[in-house]
Amino acid sequence: MKIFKRLPSKVYIALIMVFLYLPIAVLILYSFNSGKTSVWQGFTLKWYSELFNNSVIMNALYSTLIIAVLAAVISTILGTMAAIGINNFKGIKRSLIMNVSNIPIINPEIVTGISFMLMFSFAGTMLGFEMGFGTVLLAHISFCVPYVILNVMPKLRQMDPAIYEAALDLGCNPLKAFVKVVIPQILPGIFSGLLMSFSYSLDDFVITYFTRGARFQTLPIEIYTMLRRRISPTINALSALLFAITLSVLLLVYIRDRRVEKAAARV
Repeated sequence: MKIFKRLPSKVYIALIMVFLYLPIAVLILYSFNSGKTSVWQGFTLKWYSELFNNSVIMNALYSTLIIAVLAAVISTILGTMAAIGINNFKGIKRSLIMNVSNIPIINPEIVTGISFMLMFSFAGTMLGFEMGFGTVLLAHISFCVPYVILNVMPKLRQMDPAIYEAALDLGCNPLKAFVKVVIPQILPGIFSGLLMSFSYSLDDFVITYFTRGARFQTLPIEIYTMLRRRISPTINALSALLFAITLSVLLLVYIRDRRVEKAAARV
């Protein structure tokens, strides 16, 4: 009887998983299709070979990864510092600052993108620079910082302030107590914020489109340009590789978290 009671929920979950991941499975399958159409014509790896030999896509991928890594690292540092500062406020001040910091998340991307474009255009006219790598990086940092704050704040609230005070009483200076006590307590939130910032920066299109200028190209922009001309099977290969990389990172994070949980349970 218990099996039949659980059957509807299992069927529902299975249907949701199929709905979410069947398109990705089809995309990965057709990345090995020798034909250029949706008709299966045989197995091949030539699209992966063409992908790595395509200098335009590789340059766009390199630029995208550099932007994503820098934006994730810088926004994680700034977001962690901001979360610690916000956590020191009490009452209505903390709520007000948190609500203000959440505006970039709630705000439509097209509004954010146009706002940055106008600001960078004005600043570029005044200071004599063009939009490109630097403007895209600044824009990505700005919308990644709130996600780091959202991930770090719960860990700060869960932490007992007496631990930090005890470290000070036992002879640690404020910096050493922060590094030895506070950072390990909030490290899961910092790591989650880093991964979220990296993923959001990696696939951002709208804000990048408005802040990249005429010469700088990222991977989402390059894929959009390719789709306007003709759908190439190399896009399937590229998407399959990006999905495989993302899945690998998630599996590594899951394995790491399981090991940490088991080590904590043993203690």
